Amino acid sequence: MSPPPKERRRSNAPVDPQQLVAGLTPGQQATVETMRHFHWELRFVRRPLFQPPIPFLFDRDGKRYVVLREDGSIDEHPDLPLRD
Repeated sequence: MSPPPKERRRSNAPVDPQQLVAGLTPGQQATVETMRHFHWELRFVRRPLFQPPIPFLFDRDGKRYVVLREDGSIDEHPDLPLRD
């Protein structure tokens, strides 16, 4: 009998911002850089199989988030749920 599958857990290790930006489209990269000037932070990037990456940016309070579309435009009301 094989062992049960390992559960994926969030790592508490700090994320390298350069690693997060790697693989984003040029439009997304430009928007991330612009948003940083307004104190928005790229916290994570979902990378679904066979689809473009989905970057999540949070405001300075961490209460509001936006998603960047493939062309670099901002989706202020994404229908993607976040885990607690």
